[in-house]
Amino acid sequence: MLEVKNLNKSYGKNQVLTNVNLTLEENKIYGLLGRNGVGKTTLLNIIAGQIVKDSGEVKLHNQDVFENSKAMEDICIVEDRGAAFGEQNVNRLFELAKIMYKDWDEEYKNYLVSQFSLDTKKKYKKLSRGYQTIVGLIIGLASRSSLTIFDEPSLGLDAVFRYKFYNLLLGDYGKNPRTIIISTHLIDEVSNLFEDIIILSQGEVMIKGETHMLLKKANFLSGKEENLLKIIDSKKVISREEFGKTIILGIFDDLTQDEIHDLKSNGVEISQIPLQKLFVYLTEKDTVKVGI
Repeated sequence: MLEVKNLNKSYGKNQVLTNVNLTLEENKIYGLLGRNGVGKTTLLNIIAGQIVKDSGEVKLHNQDVFENSKAMEDICIVEDRGAAFGEQNVNRLFELAKIMYKDWDEEYKNYLVSQFSLDTKKKYKKLSRGYQTIVGLIIGLASRSSLTIFDEPSLGLDAVFRYKFYNLLLGDYGKNPRTIIISTHLIDEVSNLFEDIIILSQGEVMIKGETHMLLKKANFLSGKEENLLKIIDSKKVISREEFGKTIILGIFDDLTQDEIHDLKSNGVEISQIPLQKLFVYLTEKDTVKVGI
């Protein structure tokens, strides 16, 4: 569906993306994670045809996305566009979106406006930061684009509106499947949305894999050090904390059923590492690329 091959991008001497390779399937929700400055927004804007790449390929349905009006009809990117939207009133922005996106659903747009109690007569710049975000979210959802990208979709939103958006997205995705990329720092809030995870580190893809498989490999082991020595020697340890005689290890590796049985029989407690903590541990350690 979407193919990114050997993608490179730099700004002057600053290499932002280095040899990025990705393949995204149809009708999946992807989480794009990475620390500030690793190139997430640059990557998303290149995929959406908003920024020129230095080298490499980005193809949607086997068509190059850059300067390709047909491909652009199938891609909607939702990001902060305060400067571009400022003087327009909200109704006008929706009219423009209706022209831009060939699968636009006007009835669903109206439903979303009512759900968020959005005043569409106001100028975009007169809206609060949260409602400016909501305008973008409505455009993204109502676009029904086969590739829809949400770059930090929760900016300025309170908890009520954030969870309303997540529920609306999941509900509509169930009825109208498409490929969705969500880039966010509120990882634990949306981890249940992600079918696949992509982690960028230092401008490269560190990890790409199915969320449940990634989390299956990520576990805390809590027990006495003598009962964890074999694990320390044979597994990828990504965190370690000590509380008196108890050690809590974070590992990112496979555990066999025999290993699990032996650990538990020696009083070691096993619990899953939440996605946000796993992300922090992996990117702190500059862990090498992992395929899942």
